[in-house]
Amino acid sequence: MTVLGKTLWAIADELRGTMNADDFRDYMLSFLFLRYLSDNYEEVARRELGRDYPDETNLNQGETALQRWYTLNTEDIVEFEAQMRRKVHYVIKPEYLWSHIAELARTQSSELLNILNEGFRYIENESFERTFSGLFSEVNLSSEKLGKTYSQKNTKLATIIQKIAEGIGGFSSEVDALGDAYEYLIEQFAAGSGKKAGEFYTPQAISTILSRIVSLDAQNPERGIKDGIKRVLDFACGSGSLLLNVRKQMRDRIGRIYGQELNVTTYNLARMNMILHGVKDSEFEIFHGDSLTNEWPFLNNPNPTNKVEFDAVVANPPFSLKWAPKEETAQDFRFQNYGVAPKSAADFAFLLHGLHYLSKDGTMAIILPHGVLFRGGAERAIRKKLLEDGYIDTIIGLPSKLFYSTGIPVCIIVLKKCRTADDVLFIDASRDFAKDKKQNRLRMGQNGEPNDIDKIIDAYQYRREIDKYARRVAFDEIQTNDYNLNIPRYVDTFEEEEEIDIQAVMGKIEELETRRADLDKQINVYLRELGLIQ
Repeated sequence: MTVLGKTLWAIADELRGTMNADDFRDYMLSFLFLRYLSDNYEEVARRELGRDYPDETNLNQGETALQRWYTLNTEDIVEFEAQMRRKVHYVIKPEYLWSHIAELARTQSSELLNILNEGFRYIENESFERTFSGLFSEVNLSSEKLGKTYSQKNTKLATIIQKIAEGIGGFSSEVDALGDAYEYLIEQFAAGSGKKAGEFYTPQAISTILSRIVSLDAQNPERGIKDGIKRVLDFACGSGSLLLNVRKQMRDRIGRIYGQELNVTTYNLARMNMILHGVKDSEFEIFHGDSLTNEWPFLNNPNPTNKVEFDAVVANPPFSLKWAPKEETAQDFRFQNYGVAPKSAADFAFLLHGLHYLSKDGTMAIILPHGVLFRGGAERAIRKKLLEDGYIDTIIGLPSKLFYSTGIPVCIIVLKKCRTADDVLFIDASRDFAKDKKQNRLRMGQNGEPNDIDKIIDAYQYRREIDKYARRVAFDEIQTNDYNLNIPRYVDTFEEEEEIDIQAVMGKIEELETRRADLDKQINVYLRELGLIQ
């Protein structure tokens, strides 16, 4: 929880009024993104221009330092912008910088809305080497939710921007501070969005578990964190927090980040989130499209020699999503060796999609509902083949009510193509959590609490067997159970009740009966003294 994040959330609470929380989220996060781009750009420009950077104490009202420099150095603008592209990988015209936008808002300029619109289009199409088409498409500056007339919209925007500018003015614009604030706001908006939150947010604790798992050496996790990850994929990436968590665990030792997201609002959040966390536009690729139908041309190549593989695959796809596989889906190169997931639940379709692109030395960790562990029919057949191929490494059961989108308990399935163990590790972490008002949460070792995450990772990394918590189960036993992977079949969490000493209990009862008889006699004495009984 960041101080900046809490400050911005308080502003959001104050300003939102009757506006839908999701709509206001898009405005606020977009302005925070613009502020990061602008401050970072101006700081580098100040260093690059050195003594030529205009004196900020001697500017006209409403003018920024870079605007003054552009006015005085028109012949040098092209060279300057080329240098800025080399340094920060993007360019923003002075009139579109946050400092200028905030000044327009402060002075209630009638040009605010127009300039902001122009600025958003410029950033989408011209700021970066490659275009970020539609990055601000969900920020509808002509929406009647801001007001009916241009003037009303302009005034409302001015108020929102001025409040945000005042609120964040004293805070650092460094990547860590703004990135953490962005994540905090996403989480808070998710908490208020209920079931819709599953579209864009994986709780940080669960994200950390998946990220730490795929960051460990695949063949021998005891060796610790991998030297590096060439490519990481999240094919249902939401706002991108899971991918960023992998990057954090790897201490930036990642060649390139790949994500895919169907929801356009969330897709835009993910792209902003990457840049806000200091990921250069050349270091990530987020594709807007459906993973189930494999719409991404980069991945959808049936030629095995052109197959793209990833050292780490993470995902929190929609749970038990209804889908519509066609007759030819059975021949899809992702599913043809395993079968097609039923129309009622696409869980295994998502799993097989990710598994297909996992490298032979990679690790995949995916969050799914418990039903995938024991449901019959096509899902049993897929489970059976995955087990026979030796790809299922670990199954982790988590507590219920960890997600904003559902109260059901979920599991993490870890898959590998380089396994040497002939067993499956089952971890039942369903009883380790703290209860908050509306949600349960995994504890992280703060304020004297246990660390539920470390306990899970330790059991996974060292493949420990822990009474009533973790157990390695041989393939033969799973086969005997008809490939049912329901965790209680393998991890016995039954707590025997303490034996009751019948003789001691009888003695206690007799003692109490004697005391009651004595009390009855004493009460009768008092009643006689009062003349209430003979």
